[in-house]
Amino acid sequence: MNTSTMRVIFDTDIGTDVDDALALAVLLGSPEVDLVGCTTVYGDTLLRARLAKRLAGLADRSLTVVPGAGKTLTDRPVWWAGHEGRLFTDLDTEPVDQGDATAYLVDQVSRAPGQVDVVAVGPLTDIAHAITASPSFARDVRHLWIMGGRFDGPEPEHNLKSDPEAAAIVFGSGAPITVTGLEITTTVRMDAADVAAIAGAGALGEALKAEIEQWWRFWNEQWNSPHDPITVLTMLVPGLFGFSPEGRVTVGVDGSSTFTPGGGRTRITTSGSPELIAREIVRRIVAAAA
Repeated sequence: MNTSTMRVIFDTDIGTDVDDALALAVLLGSPEVDLVGCTTVYGDTLLRARLAKRLAGLADRSLTVVPGAGKTLTDRPVWWAGHEGRLFTDLDTEPVDQGDATAYLVDQVSRAPGQVDVVAVGPLTDIAHAITASPSFARDVRHLWIMGGRFDGPEPEHNLKSDPEAAAIVFGSGAPITVTGLEITTTVRMDAADVAAIAGAGALGEALKAEIEQWWRFWNEQWNSPHDPITVLTMLVPGLFGFSPEGRVTVGVDGSSTFTPGGGRTRITTSGSPELIAREIVRRIVAAAA
């Protein structure tokens, strides 16, 4: 796929796992990306939108951020860690953009058919709403890049488990999709050396360091897997990865995911280069902060 200039919308549940914030920073640090805007999903989406806006501002970037669906399609309970946004003062004063995320996604994709990629790294509620609202969305989107699922065993992954009904709509829509599961993302780790490199890169780097360390404290660990930035890199640097042939992803009622080759337009990420991936994530985050 041509990555000389990519028009991208980022759909995210930013604020819980730090990887969403890291993925946003990777997009901001990628000169080949025209970041059209951001939509937020799952739980307090206004808080999530304010956080995305604040982080973009720390990189001296103006970003359109539209809050999306807080509830899942069947009103399943939302998992909330409790630390979302706590490290930022006066976050409730951060302005966000008016509008509806579904309408925003449909409008941006329909006005430029085949030209807008959507990176979706949270539960797939916003994307399912867009597909349901517009029969042409799945046809007009250039590509969906999804972090979700696990394809080496029966264990459900958080994003698909949180709204399996939405995931089933998205994977059944016929849209061109690349999905990266836990069996790939958990092979990559960010540790203290990576955090030190990020922290030295301006106000955004300092904020990300604090967010990373907050996530580490939550899990009582000294490392994390950058699931969502890895998904961004499958779009930006596909040479770091291996991919399956196209096929179909089936989502169970518990959020479990199964890939079957053939008969569809979805491919899964099958391999990656962990050290090179981690290095590229840090490099692009530092570029954003600079």
